[in-house]
Amino acid sequence: MKAKLYEFLRAAGCSLAVITLLYSCKDGSATAGGGAMPPPSLPVTAAVALPATTYQDFTASVQGKRDVEIKPQVDGYLVGIEVDEGAYVHKGQPLFLIDRRPFEEQLNTAKAALIAAKARSESAQIDVDKLKPLVENKVVSDVQLRSAQATYNSAQAAVEQAQAEMEAARINLNYTTITAPSDGYVGTIPYKTGSLVTKQQDKTLTVLSETKDMRVYFSMSEPDFLLFKEKYAGNTVPDKIKQMPPVQLVLADNSIYPHPGKVEIVDGQFDKAVGAIKFRASFPNVEGVLRSGSTGKVRIPTTYKSALVVPQDATFEMQGKVFVYTVADSNKIVTKPLNISGRTTNYYFVSDGVKQGDKLVLASMSTTLMGGLRDGMVITPQMISTDSLLKVKPL
Repeated sequence: MKAKLYEFLRAAGCSLAVITLLYSCKDGSATAGGGAMPPPSLPVTAAVALPATTYQDFTASVQGKRDVEIKPQVDGYLVGIEVDEGAYVHKGQPLFLIDRRPFEEQLNTAKAALIAAKARSESAQIDVDKLKPLVENKVVSDVQLRSAQATYNSAQAAVEQAQAEMEAARINLNYTTITAPSDGYVGTIPYKTGSLVTKQQDKTLTVLSETKDMRVYFSMSEPDFLLFKEKYAGNTVPDKIKQMPPVQLVLADNSIYPHPGKVEIVDGQFDKAVGAIKFRASFPNVEGVLRSGSTGKVRIPTTYKSALVVPQDATFEMQGKVFVYTVADSNKIVTKPLNISGRTTNYYFVSDGVKQGDKLVLASMSTTLMGGLRDGMVITPQMISTDSLLKVKPL
């Protein structure tokens, strides 16, 4: 920081030795003859309007496009866990195996019941076929035929029932192999081989996170939401969301995720407990870097065609407000508050307080006078161009 200070002061033609000499005298005199001290020479720059982009960060949580709870559909003992926690699996890949022997026997029983039902149906059909000519020749009463027909219909219904029971047994047998419903990452597996699992249990076998596309949830406070509605064109919130630029994801280590995302939806109402409304953005997860449950920040850019730029070196804070020392007529200092519309690392973007061309004292560079600047004080401005300032401290 000191090296940069020297560069600025040299660029302005200002000598640190002279400034130090001027303010090293404790009795307030600059010369042996007791003459009045000349106005201090201080670095000054001008407020300028420049194209700029600011960013607003919102704390976010990352979730898979789908977090699927994997639960058993039949009761039984786990005889195989085919994947490890955290493994990436493909759709249809086996995850868990439940003892299939009881279900194989149920299927065999259902098959036998179906064969028996079909045999009864065939026997009933024979009786119907035998009685039809006798009734036509009036050898027997048609009551016997109707009775035989009813017996056949009942037998046929029993066949269909047995068929359904066999299919149910087959489905249950297939449920003994639990497969991945989609591509994704396997979560925690709380069970071990030999554990009894049931379809009524509350605990999941695991959670499969579909991570091809990730959903990132973040919240805006009510003031931020009102600014959002004013910033973007559109009659409805969905229309305004469509006008939003691509957003960035700042990861937990403060690195920027390389793929931009898009804000998609917003919750319908504010959460009264926290006074915020929830948004959702979607990010592609091409390399599989993002994992469900991780955290970060959604960074929303705002681009200005022309924004009034004030260096943070020209400002100071007091009671939560930002102020600047301006140079007025006769090189007198006037303190002014600023309305901040955005910021970067080194600069504020100002909506009110100063105007383009106003001269600003680079207060933080004037270390010899820190705490000594006041309204009405006369200085000798040492102008530093905005271009030279931006070379050392870019936007």
